[in-house]
Amino acid sequence: MTSSAAEPSGVPPVPPVPPPEAEASGTVASRFALYQRAGGIATPLMTVLVAFLAGGIVVAATGHNPLSTYRAIFNGTGLNWLFPWVAGDDRSLAATNLQQTLIITTPLILTGLAVAFAFRCGLFNIGGQGQYLVGSYFAVWIGSIWIGMNGPLHILLVIVVAALAGGAYAGIAGFLKATVGAHEVISTIMLNWIAYWVGSYLFGLGGPLQRSGDSPISNDIADKVHLHVFWGDPVLQGLHIGFFIAIAALVAFWIILNRTTLGYEVRAVGYNPEAARYGGISVARKYFTAMAIAGLFAGLAGALDVLGWEFRINVNDIQASAIGFTGIAVALLGRNTAVGVFFSALLFGSLITGTSTRHLDPTVFDPSLASNLTLLIQGLVVLFVGADVLILYIWQLRNRPPWSRK
Repeated sequence: MTSSAAEPSGVPPVPPVPPPEAEASGTVASRFALYQRAGGIATPLMTVLVAFLAGGIVVAATGHNPLSTYRAIFNGTGLNWLFPWVAGDDRSLAATNLQQTLIITTPLILTGLAVAFAFRCGLFNIGGQGQYLVGSYFAVWIGSIWIGMNGPLHILLVIVVAALAGGAYAGIAGFLKATVGAHEVISTIMLNWIAYWVGSYLFGLGGPLQRSGDSPISNDIADKVHLHVFWGDPVLQGLHIGFFIAIAALVAFWIILNRTTLGYEVRAVGYNPEAARYGGISVARKYFTAMAIAGLFAGLAGALDVLGWEFRINVNDIQASAIGFTGIAVALLGRNTAVGVFFSALLFGSLITGTSTRHLDPTVFDPSLASNLTLLIQGLVVLFVGADVLILYIWQLRNRPPWSRK
């Protein structure tokens, strides 16, 4: 007699037990993977929203109106230029502010890519700042010599050398990871400090690359290697063509990761190094390659800043620069994707510009306090960026008995 014949009339059959594969598909890891494949846009938006809400609480605690403050910051970014009803002097001012926002967004895109590319290989590149500085050092050195060289060729040489210098500097950390297993976080942090102090020596008083005089500053690059300004006044630091180079780097990032064998192997190592090694992929070689490519992006960022608007290096600027560190937040918020990095870089570039003393109306909010507000929001973004993993884990716990929760 079959089991169906033994069942009483009107009683539904017992559902079959799902196979182990079906049960495994409901794990936190599989849900998170599905969530990422679906786009993962909700968590970054919620992260930004929570960060701005927390920032608004801080603004209110200082006795200011959060809405008025955020409106003034938004106007300071120049993004209101996109609104057709902004006209006259307000539109001209918005255009100038937006040019400054995009100038800052340009290196943030590239330092964000430097973190994102390494992360896709399972590496946490904390050394974007050092790689950015090394790229800027070589850019100002090459840009201030060989004055008789053809202008476009000289620009190309500066960009290539600076990018390769950044790649070689990041490759040190990749080489140490591949050969002796040195953790890339530790090695890149130390390399940041090496770049910091080497630059302070090179361009400091008595340094070999200091401009003659009493100021700790480098020689100016040649006028013919300045990047072309296509929007705005070159004297007032209009937007240069380096912005399009950064956009091209985003496209190259996407193509490498999604349309090349190298990108497939990099992502395979990032997902599971042991499985990738079993599949015939040289994990050590990919660690070095991924870090070197990441350094290329950061070194390129340093070159574009030197050629686009800095034109020289000041020791004080070396000590105050934090572009590479902000790139970490850019990559994390952007989910290590090309589109995400672009919008994340635009967000942080807007915050930096909108809260500066040049663009924020001091009658609405003190710009000196607003710069700290920017740091607060950046820190909260980094803090909350992993919230999706925690939420999925808590959601999974609700279906498990209390004694099995660990």
